[in-house]
Parts: sequence; C-alpha cells; structure tokens
Amino acid sequence: MRNLYLTKRLFALLSVVMLLFVLAFFIGWLLPFVRVFFGLVILAAIIDYAMLFGKKNGVIAQRILPEKLSNGDENRVKLDVKNDYPFPIETEIIDEVPFQFQMRDFNIKRKIESKKNVFLQYILEPKERGEFVFGALNVYAKSAIGLVSKRYRFQKDASLPSYPSFIHLGKYELQAIRDQFLLGARKVRRIGHQTEFEQIKDYVPGDDIRTINWKATSKRNHLMVNQYQEERSQRIWMIIDKGRTMQMPFGGLSLLDYSINAAMALSHIVLKKGDRAGVMTFSKTAENRVPAESKAGQLRKISEALYNIRTNFYESDFGALYRNIRQNISQRSLILLFTNFETLDAVNRQMKFLRAIARNHLVVVVFFKNSELQKIIHRNPENMQEIYDEIIAEKFEFEKKLIIQELRKYGIYSLYTLPENLSVEAINKYLEIKAQGLL
Repeated sequence: MRNLYLTKRLFALLSVVMLLFVLAFFIGWLLPFVRVFFGLVILAAIIDYAMLFGKKNGVIAQRILPEKLSNGDENRVKLDVKNDYPFPIETEIIDEVPFQFQMRDFNIKRKIESKKNVFLQYILEPKERGEFVFGALNVYAKSAIGLVSKRYRFQKDASLPSYPSFIHLGKYELQAIRDQFLLGARKVRRIGHQTEFEQIKDYVPGDDIRTINWKATSKRNHLMVNQYQEERSQRIWMIIDKGRTMQMPFGGLSLLDYSINAAMALSHIVLKKGDRAGVMTFSKTAENRVPAESKAGQLRKISEALYNIRTNFYESDFGALYRNIRQNISQRSLILLFTNFETLDAVNRQMKFLRAIARNHLVVVVFFKNSELQKIIHRNPENMQEIYDEIIAEKFEFEKKLIIQELRKYGIYSLYTLPENLSVEAINKYLEIKAQGLL
C-alpha cells in the first residue's frame, strides 16, 4: 500500500460528495442519489486500483547515465520508460537528481501507449568536481480513470563522478590544428636548438644553406642537406595553485575549476603534439604530481589526479613549490603556473621564487581578469557612483598590467585572460611558444 497514491481527481470527487451530503441534509430527496454517486466513485476507485496493482511490473524504467560527468559542461541524462500495461497510462516522472544541482521542481509528464517506450533526456551542468549521488527514479502511473496512482521506483542511490571538463577536448584539438596552421604561416626566428634531425635529402632552392651536409654532398656529388623537424617529447608542466586566491567564483565555477579544465584541455593537445604532459598542484605543499610523460593512459592519470581537488584557506607557499620543482623537474620544461595575483605587492613577495624557477625553465604565469570589473570598465557610466566604480575598476586593471611588466622584466612570460577563455588562451600560448622555438 505504500506505493498507492490518491489523485487530485479523487479528492475533488470526494469533496463534491461531501457537499452533496450536506445539501441532502436539507433536501431529503437528494440523499439516495448522493449515495449512488458516492458508491460509483468508490467503485471506480476500486476498479482503478485493480487495473494498476493487478500487474506487478506495469512500468519498466531506467536511467541511462554517462560514465562520468564533465565539470562545467552540459551532460545529457537519458530516461527510458516502458508501459507494460494493456492500456494507455499517464505518467509523472520525478528523478531524484544529486542535491548539488538543487533541482527541486523536476517533473516530467508523459502519456504512454500500451506496450510502448518513451525516451526522454535532461541536462545536468555540474559546477564542482567529486562524487554525485542520484536518488531513485520515480514513475507515478495513472489509468484513464485517474483516481489512484501507483508509484514505481528504480535505480536507487546510483553514484556518478564529476571529472575535469573533457567533453570539448575534440573541439580544442581542431582549434589547435587551425591555430597551428596560422602560426606556421609566419616566419619566426628560432632560438637555440629546438629541432631534431629527421633525414638527409637533396638540396632544393630555398633550403637553409647552413643545413648543408658536406660529407653526404661529397659522396653524392651534389648538394645534400640535413632536414630537421620540430623537437618532440618536450616536457610541459601545468602547475595549479589551490590556495585561497583560487576560490573566487565566476559563472558558477571557481578559478581552480577553470584552471583544472584548462589543464585537461592543454594536456590533451600536448599529448597529441607528441610532447610530455605533467601536472602538479600546490598550496602549503606540492601535491598530486603526475610526472610529465607521453605514454598511453597519461590523460587518464591526469584526470584522476585532478578529479577531486579542493581549494583551501591557506596562502600558497611558492618556496615549497620551488624546492619541489628543483628536486623533481631536472630537465628544462615549459611550466604554466595557474595562480591569481591581484596586486603588484603580492607578485613581489613571490618574485624571488618565480625568478629561481625561471632560471632553469620557461615559466608562464597564468592569472585572471575579473569579469565583473571588465563589465564596469566597458560600460557607459550614468551617474557619479558609476563613475567612481569605473575609476576603481580601472585602478585594479592598471595594477594587473604592472604585474605583466614586472614579470616580463625578469624574463617570465604571462597569460592574463578571462576565466571563461582560459582553455583556448592556454592552448594558443603553448602553440605560440612551440612555433617560436622558445623552449
């Protein structure tokens, strides 16, 4: 009986019966008709009950979940509901989605013909990583009579992890191919020895005469040149600050979430380019280190390492980060340091450690534009308060530009971007550095 629910239609009819009984108290001849009407309502409810509860599994439903959720992206959840009754039913479907989504009004109503299936779907967009637990999938079935309803419950307590954004990795790969083509169309001066030998080939006009192989030329009696290709298997490290400065939310995601999503997207491109991708996080200490490799399964290792990371309320220790890099990253690498500096003083406090890291590695400090301040700067002020707000916002923006200049003075690169553009901008920065042969 715990799956039996009385419908609004039944309560409405019973309310009418009560009113008629009240009237019959004053109009005596109505009483027999009211009793007959009441009996018909009860009989209809009994028949309705027998139709719904006479079959044990009149409704069969399942929730079709992805293997994992992609943080910050639209994830589709599918529902398959079948009517196994010999008559059409009206259904009310309530899926108990994880509490993190706060979907308290989830309700889908569908009419399903006998022995037919309906396929439904809805969108979930997680704003955090970690474990998401679904409750039961509830289906309330009613016949055409509609006086009682039977509840069916399926797949109670299904668990699903939310991983750093992975849905759009293919899109970023296409973007990287396009951007690489655009970068490759320019002549850039290559610094140092950033190419590796590929083969010896015949000289053709336009080849660099500095690559002539004189030994092979003397053997063949015509000019031969060494052909080089862009050096592969370079080490690319994404180091993510998980201190208190990374808790700031924009668009429902924290700066830490944006950084992790960007690290995943960039790792995918790095591995596709034949380079080695590695990650590390730090706050009071350096943690979650995945050594830079290009082996199969490396992207999965990175995803597992970053999947359940949280920010904390500590100020990050850049000294501890420097010591860890000195001990564990011996070969020259490209280090993208995802952090957030709001003031020049904050940068100067950490500058000695950044400079120490930059002596042996190519460092790109990634920090963020404040989306709200950008809106204030670019709007047209309409009163004095908005003018004051714009002046303050421009002061903060100017401070960020001073940070970029200070980093550049010591040979440290920077990437200053809006949080929502971080993944694309980080990939473009990596491709630009590769194209210019800076590493």
